[in-house]
Amino acid sequence: MSLHTSVGESGRLLSSLDPNPVTIINQESSFPVLLVCEHAGKTVPAALNGLGLSDDAREAHIGWDIGAAAVTRLMAEQLGAPAVFQSYSRLVIDCNRPPEAPDAMPEVSDGVIVPGNRSLSEEARAHRTREIFEPFNAAVTMMREAPHCRAILSIHSFNPQLQDGVPRPWEISFLYRNDVRTSERLRQLVLENAPDMTVGMNEPYTIDDESDWFVPRHGELSGLPHSLIEIRNDLISDAVGQAQWAKLMTAVVHRFVTELQEWN
Repeated sequence: MSLHTSVGESGRLLSSLDPNPVTIINQESSFPVLLVCEHAGKTVPAALNGLGLSDDAREAHIGWDIGAAAVTRLMAEQLGAPAVFQSYSRLVIDCNRPPEAPDAMPEVSDGVIVPGNRSLSEEARAHRTREIFEPFNAAVTMMREAPHCRAILSIHSFNPQLQDGVPRPWEISFLYRNDVRTSERLRQLVLENAPDMTVGMNEPYTIDDESDWFVPRHGELSGLPHSLIEIRNDLISDAVGQAQWAKLMTAVVHRFVTELQEWN
């Protein structure tokens, strides 16, 4: 079976044995903040044969955001907040990228060649977009358009150092573009709860239309207060760290919610 196998006998990429691309928890909650986790999963559809990568490669940061799903789930449970999770590896399709972006289905990620993404046909790209990206995007859109939704936060994680070994000192960072107010207030609330925290703003990434989706298409387009939250993944790689960060961010979001009704 070829690495580029894209569809089964049904004419679909995903089979009945593959998981649903979208999981929503607390869907009926009226909590005013929606949590989103685009890089929650590391699954590869069976038809794609693991993209030709080792298990270790798919478990690494190139495959998913380590710890992000666990922190998001704990926050949703503690807040009673709705949350939307995406099940598949970002190497299959990165749901925080426009589907047409070169790095939405990367041939190389952080220096690692992804054999199953080499020379993808338009048909193969279309199947991934239609069966994974579009259902996830639709779910986030539906949830953010609920009458009670007043803000949306996307939870991610990042590597503690660059490929060349240069350290990234931030423990948490807030990414934004036009909505400076939300990220700045979240930064202040983190520091009120953890004064010694090293907090970044638009680190280690910045937002643009060509390679980002959540901030431009869900945050700015909706007009809702929003921020993309990045937590350093060595801090949330185990259950202890995940619980600690979920507790911190739950306290931050609780306080943020009390102020939302005063925002114009």
